Amino acid sequence: MAMAISSDLRAPCSLLVATLMLIIVQAQGITRHYNFNVQMANVTRLCATKSIVTVNGEYPGPALVAREGDRVLVRVTNHVAHNMTLHWHGIRQLRSGWADGPAYVTQCPMQTGQSYVYNFTITEQRGTLWWHAHISWLRATVYGAIVILPKHGVPYPFAAPHKEVPMIFGEWWRADTEALVRQALKTGGAPNISDAFTINGLPGPFYNCSAKDTFKLKVEPGKTYLLRLINAALNDELFFSVANHTLTVVEVDAVYVKPFTVKTLIISPGQTTNVLLTAKPFYPKANFYMSAAPYSVIRPGTFDNTTVAGILEYQKPGSSPSAPSFDKDLPLFKPTLPRFNHTGFVANFTSKLRSLATPQYPAAVPQSVDKRFFFTVGLGTLPCPANTTCQGPTNTTQFAAAVNNVSLVLPSTALLQSHFTGTSRGVYRSNFPIMPLKKFNYTGAPPNNTNVATGTKLLVLPFNSSVELVMQDTSILGIESHPLHLHGFNFFVVGQGVGNYDSVDDPAKFNLVDPVERNTVGVPAGGWVAIRFLADNPGVWFMHCHLEVHTTWGLRMAWLVLDGNLPNQKMLPPPSDLPKC
Repeated sequence: MAMAISSDLRAPCSLLVATLMLIIVQAQGITRHYNFNVQMANVTRLCATKSIVTVNGEYPGPALVAREGDRVLVRVTNHVAHNMTLHWHGIRQLRSGWADGPAYVTQCPMQTGQSYVYNFTITEQRGTLWWHAHISWLRATVYGAIVILPKHGVPYPFAAPHKEVPMIFGEWWRADTEALVRQALKTGGAPNISDAFTINGLPGPFYNCSAKDTFKLKVEPGKTYLLRLINAALNDELFFSVANHTLTVVEVDAVYVKPFTVKTLIISPGQTTNVLLTAKPFYPKANFYMSAAPYSVIRPGTFDNTTVAGILEYQKPGSSPSAPSFDKDLPLFKPTLPRFNHTGFVANFTSKLRSLATPQYPAAVPQSVDKRFFFTVGLGTLPCPANTTCQGPTNTTQFAAAVNNVSLVLPSTALLQSHFTGTSRGVYRSNFPIMPLKKFNYTGAPPNNTNVATGTKLLVLPFNSSVELVMQDTSILGIESHPLHLHGFNFFVVGQGVGNYDSVDDPAKFNLVDPVERNTVGVPAGGWVAIRFLADNPGVWFMHCHLEVHTTWGLRMAWLVLDGNLPNQKMLPPPSDLPKC
């Protein structure tokens, strides 16, 4: 892994050289190698066993741990019947778009028996991110944590915790999710909702047969724990709370924030949140639920309105940390979570998120803008195929979703390779609309015609252009919150509001001093969000709703960032093992 240092260096000069070499290695980072074997495994949840796609037979998959500055090589071998790609969610992938992972955007998928090495360097990032499958709905079971530690000798900007604990929220179906989404696309209807949520793969005591499948966290009185929260659920934003405890938010999407303390937080699919939990100073003679339940405003529509819980238990005085300590006779406290459609809570929580904006961790918000865009994001319809009926909003329409009324159709080859090799003709067009082609009252009464257009269109950006993008939810088929994820970049959330965006009055309220920086942001239900970013990363970069059902219906687009003039501003050539379509 690291550069070897000889153990028989005795002379002071040799010792000095070795020390300097070690400092250089630590400053530059090391190369970390991982082997991910995509394979089937039998897993039992909710009284039933099913065969699921996993990495290395683990559910959730293995954590990828590295330090800022490290190079990471992940050799992925596909042993299952499904095509496969993996995405390293939130990793900037500077000039290494070939390693980003979304199928038919930056790569063709690995077919059965094929391998591919994802090769990337973690540059100026530290914190919690995650990895997941990025094809069809396979990320339902193919996901894991990415833990990026600071460089050696660089402390956290908060007191070091006693222990760090990844907690990944997931979603579980009794049925095969691939069959489920195929059926939904065939009928034009909405796919069946999940049967349970999970914490680290475990549904917990509120579901049938699942008391034994409960995540438990044992803490010592007075100690502080860093919980690395990840929402890997497919289709649900989640409230999270620990009974009778507070949580101090210190980071989101691998970017430090000004700390603030809450009893409950909201976390959307694709997002990560690091929180500090300080245990009570004395043994409390009680246990405490750590609960998560969905936030949803969809009407009409259904969602998995269940609650997942883990248990926070305290180490008994005088016992060893490894001793079993769960005492079912102790009182077990349950947190009070917000009502499922509490939009006010969500707006209040997100308004508290602020970048540190310190000399060590500056907020490099673009103060001027080269390119301004306005995107509508929301649902819509497509006509049923000829001479058929559908199970969509009506029996003559099927569900769809779009950005600026364009529902992206993925090609049969990879967009990035088509761009790089100059063979884009017949694959994509560079005419994605910069604003809606037809204006309407976006959050008022929807238009009579709810059909969307389909196509494969990219939006081209010159290298290093500063971008301002306003994303506006629409009321077509009902208002809804949409967690939008941008690949290849972090962005600053400079403003948000309810109703229709006002291009005259709203920019005056933008925060250009210390806005939160992240890679996934919720477009508020019946509202808008404004982001800014610098297009300093050449390549083709996917942007999509991280509610998997909406991505499937077409709520997705891609940016094409051109090369700059300097050698270090140009895309690197593709690796020799890049899968072919």
